[in-house]
Amino acid sequence: MSQKHPVIAITGSSGAGTTTVTTTFEQIFRREGVRAAIVEGDSFHRYDRLAMRELLADAMAKGQNLSHFGPEANLFAELEALFRTYGETGSGRSRKYLHNDEEAAPYRQDPGTFTAWEDIPGGTDLLFYEGLHGGVVTPEVNIARHADLLIGVVPIINVEWIQKLHRDKKARGYSHEAVVDTILRRMPDYVNYICPQFSETHVNFQRVPTVDTSNPFIARDVPNADESMLVIRFRNPKGIDMPYLLSMLHDSFMSRANTIVCPGGKMPLAMQLIFTPMILQLMDRKKRL
Repeated sequence: MSQKHPVIAITGSSGAGTTTVTTTFEQIFRREGVRAAIVEGDSFHRYDRLAMRELLADAMAKGQNLSHFGPEANLFAELEALFRTYGETGSGRSRKYLHNDEEAAPYRQDPGTFTAWEDIPGGTDLLFYEGLHGGVVTPEVNIARHADLLIGVVPIINVEWIQKLHRDKKARGYSHEAVVDTILRRMPDYVNYICPQFSETHVNFQRVPTVDTSNPFIARDVPNADESMLVIRFRNPKGIDMPYLLSMLHDSFMSRANTIVCPGGKMPLAMQLIFTPMILQLMDRKKRL
């Protein structure tokens, strides 16, 4: 953790909604004049798209497990080094993963590849990470300890599967069977490397549907925000103005001393109310130093 060069990390599995959360933070950064160095978690995958496909095919043929959730396919040590170095110096090395033709065109590269490693430009106020592994702890690395603010975004597992099924079939053209196979293949790494992060986070946002998702593999659509409740858990509620949040988030209530429940559609507002003061506090501490 760093007072002079703060690190904020959003962590959640594929399809959990971390990209939506990033949009809310970008709005806060613009409004408050915060210069953030934004890093995507995909940049720290170990293999590009073609190499990963080949390795997956080989692993499946041998009955071995390999997924983007686990350490074999990711650069955990390099991600920890970025968090640590940024906290110490306000810089560090990162790169970009080019998801599609639009992102790849300026670099004259193929989609599914990485740009070269580069130093993060100086003069930023904080580092903002969004991806799969912002809170990973293993015997070799402890990424979570370097984050000044670590946030988990996780719908209950059935909703997460529904979101992945619909996204991968509609947006990426995968068959139903292929997506289910991916879910099953990733499960050991999900249990060992994704779930444990949510015990390291400072705040968790968990979306719980109010409609039947008993069989996610036949769901016709993804439960929307109005068909969900949002469970917000604070690891340490000291300093959190719970009465204020309850008054601002209509129809919200406290289910435990460290937990607020509100309608799912209030998620962007809840994040604005909760994280704006936290970011301003980080910036005030930085300026005083």
